[in-house]
Amino acid sequence: MKKPTLAYLERLARQAGQILRAGYQQEHQVDYKSVIDPVTEVDRQSEDYILDEIRKDFPDHHILAEESGGTRGDGHQWYIDPLDGTVNYAHNVPFFSVSIAYASNGSLSLAAVYDPMRDELFTAAREKGAHLNGSPLHVSTVTDLQKSLLVTGFPYDIQNPEINNLNNFIHFSKKSQGVRRIGSAALDLAYVAAGRFDGFWELALKPWDVAAGGLICEEAGARVTNVFGEADYISPPQSIVATTPGIHARMLEELEQNHS
Repeated sequence: MKKPTLAYLERLARQAGQILRAGYQQEHQVDYKSVIDPVTEVDRQSEDYILDEIRKDFPDHHILAEESGGTRGDGHQWYIDPLDGTVNYAHNVPFFSVSIAYASNGSLSLAAVYDPMRDELFTAAREKGAHLNGSPLHVSTVTDLQKSLLVTGFPYDIQNPEINNLNNFIHFSKKSQGVRRIGSAALDLAYVAAGRFDGFWELALKPWDVAAGGLICEEAGARVTNVFGEADYISPPQSIVATTPGIHARMLEELEQNHS
């Protein structure tokens, strides 16, 4: 069975990104999957485009996508977030992305995260490095948590004290130069890969949120695990800690201490 190339993912991400850009600042039909979890018609247009292309070219592959669900498989698996940052998008905040990842036999192999507003395409191929618009990406060299700039996110179910992440946000705000919350996990991870942030953590996610960004981080030299330090950040119950290597152990330690 044939496999996709990185160029194939790049094309899908750019084309889907143009759908998002064309719909930006337009009047949207907004539905809600929960009280604060919106989905727009543009989410669906972007996802329909990506899924139609993959199903046409790779009809036997499994696809797991945010708006349409799907199944996970052991052979060829796709993780699709057609619009990561829907709340931003619906409010005309220009910080959102398309996230596409491909895994072969359970191992993430190819990834693309595209920011159409800045025309920034972050990509990675397993053991071939990570790139931004073709230029190599590398994580920062920070080794002191107090000198790091971190980024995080919060779950839609922020009423649940077990996973709402608010205590961690306060804790790390005091332990670092600052903690940002910008609303797209895929771009948060891409920015760690680019050295713009030194670390990212989040406690409750879905596979399509982190698959592409996680591989891009790994290939840029980041340490990427779940909050328990385990290599699998795709399987439920999901969590992720992606940082420059010099602060990863300390981040895990602080998260454990703050939770206990």
